[in-house]
Amino acid sequence: MQVIGLTGGIATGKSTVSSILKNAGAVIIDADRIARDVVKKGLPAYQEIIDAFGENILLPDGEIDRGLLGDIIFNDPQKKQLLNSIVHPHVRKETNLKLKHIKKTHPNTIVILDIPLLMEAKMHKNFSEVIVVYAPEHTQIERLMQRDGISKADALARVRSQMSIEEKKDLATIVIDNSGTRKNTRKRTLEIFQHIKKQTK
Repeated sequence: MQVIGLTGGIATGKSTVSSILKNAGAVIIDADRIARDVVKKGLPAYQEIIDAFGENILLPDGEIDRGLLGDIIFNDPQKKQLLNSIVHPHVRKETNLKLKHIKKTHPNTIVILDIPLLMEAKMHKNFSEVIVVYAPEHTQIERLMQRDGISKADALARVRSQMSIEEKKDLATIVIDNSGTRKNTRKRTLEIFQHIKKQTK
């Protein structure tokens, strides 16, 4: 089993690359999806978040209002750090359980660990290969404005709230430039997958 790190920046197209890799035969572990699951009502992280942020972040059905919580942490780096300190250990635990299961059932597979904050969490050092899906900042901003219907100022603020894509690119072992056509991105992604498959054998 080979485990590869996959990351990028907001609106660089990481989900597109992840989907191509999945269709090519890789097993994808999506840290974002795990993070959404571990904070569901009744689970340990759920109660820890309520204890830290109060019950006013809950929806009428008792689940956490992710939009409201996102707004709170976006404007407050300390609260963002607090939330991460609660959620990340649960995500790591669940990820490790998934990896153990895959190793037991599919020992020769390629696992892509899709982690948006891979570099920020200094986890890139744990992987022999780290793929960064790249698009220049101006492309990120244009895509965000179009995708979310937000102003240029809001798009810029969201992009700049993360580590810059140029920094991530410098820390990568493999870069997939997704600033061109989808066809080019698919071609590059499949070439990389074939290269990794040869290393895994």
